[in-house]
Amino acid sequence: MLSKYVMPGNKLELQAVESELLLDAEEEAVEQEGRQEGEIVGGINTKKVYHTVVYDVLSDERLEIYMPMEKSRLLLLPVDVEYDLFFYTESGLYQCYARVVDRYKNDAAHVLLLELTSNLRKHQRREFYRLNCSFEIEVRSMEKEEEDAMGKRERYLMPGLPFRNGVVVDLSGGGLRFVAKHRYEPNRLICCKIGLLQNDDYKEYTIAAKVIAAKEIENKQGLFEHRVQFVRIHAQDREEIIRYIFEEERRIRKRETGF
Repeated sequence: MLSKYVMPGNKLELQAVESELLLDAEEEAVEQEGRQEGEIVGGINTKKVYHTVVYDVLSDERLEIYMPMEKSRLLLLPVDVEYDLFFYTESGLYQCYARVVDRYKNDAAHVLLLELTSNLRKHQRREFYRLNCSFEIEVRSMEKEEEDAMGKRERYLMPGLPFRNGVVVDLSGGGLRFVAKHRYEPNRLICCKIGLLQNDDYKEYTIAAKVIAAKEIENKQGLFEHRVQFVRIHAQDREEIIRYIFEEERRIRKRETGF
């Protein structure tokens, strides 16, 4: 499946499942060579996201990628460390886990040889996985002028309009469920504003959504639960939300199991 969807030249992101040591002593020759063309960086790294490009796809289990760089410096990722990979392909965003099995110089390129430790899967499938959570959301009904302009121009939301507060209780790449004191009617378009912390970076997302269902919570008079579907969201924002769900799910699993 890897060779079917992933091609040389595809951009990818990778992040260590655990903290890694970027440089070890066995690669002195590569290090010296690397310092001539661009310094190779060493040290302990705590789950940093690296950006690079696919060099070659050798089989459905193995591929070569260019060694990541940072400010013209090569980052020598360690052998036997497992990484979480996200491929940006013509068919969409794909994800898998892989382990570095070797590193070497191929012609003039410093490359890493990776071996998959999981199946490749289309990342958007996780849109339908809902992560149980609890964080604040700001919500307001959309104005008719905004609805009319939504499909016609990029900036269709009117600034300065007041929001009401609520609490998100689950989240997916396709929508969310929240509780609020105000009831929004089904089929109504609303504007949702949420903030997510990912890799120590906090980012706010303002997304148009359609109310699928709304009901008053039993034994909690005056509180309403809403299920909404995103109807206008940038592809990058959706991918970041899905990645956030991946990371939160993994963090929760590790906390519960110790692995």
